Amino acid sequence: MSAKTTNVVEDASFSPFHLKLTVYSSGGPFLDGYILSIIAIALTQITPQLQLNATWSGLIGASALIGIFIGGFLGYITDKFGRQLMYTIDFILLIVASVLQFFVHNAWELFALRIILGISVGADYPIATSLLTEFAPRRHRGMMLGVTLVAYYVGSTVAYLVGQWMLAIGPEAWRWILASSAVPAVILVLLRMGTPESPRWLLQQGRKQEALKVLQAVYGPEASLEDIEVPTESQGRTSYLKLFSRAYVKRTLYVGLFYMAAVAPLFAMLTFGPEMLTSYHLFTGASGYGAAIISALFLIGCIPALFLVNRWGRRRLIIIAFAGMTVGIALLGFFPSGPLAVILLGFILYALFSGGPNVMEWLAPNELFPTEVRGTAVGITTCISRFGAVFGTYLFPWGLSRFGIGPTMLVGALVTLGGLVVCVLLAPETTQQTLNEASVAPQARSHRHPTAGTSRSRSIHHVSR
Repeated sequence: MSAKTTNVVEDASFSPFHLKLTVYSSGGPFLDGYILSIIAIALTQITPQLQLNATWSGLIGASALIGIFIGGFLGYITDKFGRQLMYTIDFILLIVASVLQFFVHNAWELFALRIILGISVGADYPIATSLLTEFAPRRHRGMMLGVTLVAYYVGSTVAYLVGQWMLAIGPEAWRWILASSAVPAVILVLLRMGTPESPRWLLQQGRKQEALKVLQAVYGPEASLEDIEVPTESQGRTSYLKLFSRAYVKRTLYVGLFYMAAVAPLFAMLTFGPEMLTSYHLFTGASGYGAAIISALFLIGCIPALFLVNRWGRRRLIIIAFAGMTVGIALLGFFPSGPLAVILLGFILYALFSGGPNVMEWLAPNELFPTEVRGTAVGITTCISRFGAVFGTYLFPWGLSRFGIGPTMLVGALVTLGGLVVCVLLAPETTQQTLNEASVAPQARSHRHPTAGTSRSRSIHHVSR
């Protein structure tokens, strides 16, 4: 039998299945943006009613991020037990916690529930993005993973609009506002039912017949296990230690650090958007709508990045983007009192250029690590990023009250500049590579056993026939 000239999986067209999987996998980021942003509107009522000081405001604002940090460690579970099982279970927990927010009586209860919400969202990142990556054709992988991040800003924008509208309910509106996240979660649980398991994960577990059945159901009878054959050098047990091995530690640091530098200032700005705009004397009395406009700018910034991630390449895109973000947030720090045109320019530059890191935040860890640790890698790099985001969000209201908006934003500019340095030093280029090519680090490839690949290929070929 002659060798296959095309890879049915990697060279596949974008199908209705890929569209549905992209939409369903975008549910977690949508809810992340919704949950993290809706609290900004709710806090305008919660703060006086529960008599929150700056410390408690910061803790409640950062609580979901703390939960995401914890939930990221659950990526190991999806590598061990599969993507499909957790794909719906995690949102059931989110639904329960969302509804219980309606009944809280004090800051501690709300803090605890929002940590649980964050755990659910944090767990979904490695589950959904790994599943999506392992079905995505190489030409569409950047776009498909990037769209999931666009969903974050859709959720954030919707949250600000819904929250501002629901304030009209009255002084107890914040309870309805916080519980509203249960509605999209219920819809997503129903939509996700019946999603197939990842054939790459099944093959990694030695479940070849099941993997072949999924492949042929999605890609047609011509699909075979040869299309997703896992490189021999990638074989191994699921282990946290592999992320910090000599072969992969640079990739782990690159993704974790650029991710942290991107989201630490950004999440603080989104979580306390109304307070930030008040400090700039913008949208007085309707800061929720102003925050929605800023979130929409972040959304718009993702659109060109979705197309440039393949045209420019991963490395060039993220370096240029961090440079633009640094200039934008620096303007906000150096000119806190205006003129207005400079303040608006700063917001626009930071929001639009943030599209580069945003698109790369889930594309990079899913591309740069092999199947047996892909979910673990997404989870751990998310943990690293949220470590910075928690501190940024917690300290933002404290910085505003103690130092003012200018110095606070300059600290954010330094963090963003650090992200630029990390990308210049560590960002690899994986554009147009197959998932197997991109996910094997050069150091790991250089230690490949010369004969193991042959026996592996023969075994795959036998099952594929």
